[in-house]
Amino acid sequence: QVQLVESGGGLVQAGGSLQLSCAASGRTFSIYAMGWFRQAPGKEREFVAAINWSRGYTYYADSVEGRFTISKDNAKNTVYLQMNSLKPEDTAVYYCATDPRDSVYSGNYASWGQGTQVTVSS
Repeated sequence: QVQLVESGGGLVQAGGSLQLSCAASGRTFSIYAMGWFRQAPGKEREFVAAINWSRGYTYYADSVEGRFTISKDNAKNTVYLQMNSLKPEDTAVYYCATDPRDSVYSGNYASWGQGTQVTVSS
């Protein structure tokens, strides 16, 4: 089992930037990929970005492509989400997750963090 702890959320004005971090602990040697998802009030959880742990391949939702960047530090077992040009519609609770059971886009991951709130004001 892998434990995940997110940090870095907060309140930012539209056009601003935030960086989220997600630190993994436990059976980190088994990590294949890590992903970020978000859930806004009244909406379903949606895929944001994912990264392959060994090869570094990255995957993005169309809504964040070109604005968000996912990266990793294998030595620290940490994944980051750099969010630039933030929009009010990016407001959500952001979750990191690891060990996808099928597609990295699907949301079917074995372990999830507790989430961190990101609020973008207009």
